[in-house]
Amino acid sequence: MESKIPNKERPLILVAEDDESNFKLIKAIINNRCDLLWARNGQEMLNLYEQHGEQADVLLMDLKMPLMDGLEATHIIRQSSPDIPIIVQTAYAFYEDQQQAMVAGATEVLVKPITLMALRNSLKKYVPGLTW
Repeated sequence: MESKIPNKERPLILVAEDDESNFKLIKAIINNRCDLLWARNGQEMLNLYEQHGEQADVLLMDLKMPLMDGLEATHIIRQSSPDIPIIVQTAYAFYEDQQQAMVAGATEVLVKPITLMALRNSLKKYVPGLTW
């Protein structure tokens, strides 16, 4: 888990992603406009959310991760935080997978590979003042 003190003047995004290359892609797309904290599985995301959830603007949640998947982590976070935007990312484009994510509490579902425009357009919905 990559954790540092976020800058209160910049939006904070918590990212759950077990693949380092996917995290680097997200980081490149966001291009230093937000602070990112990285969790490599759902359990780490719960820990990050416990520490930084009140400052977080958005959660990016991968579905398939070791130890705890994104569905379970989303469901747990959603029980205590009904309003935090949770953008689920999945490599599985099946309708059933997307529906399961929404039932678990996802705000939106993006299908991997995530494109620059898809992620930026999604983030602009939930982070006021974020521009590219």
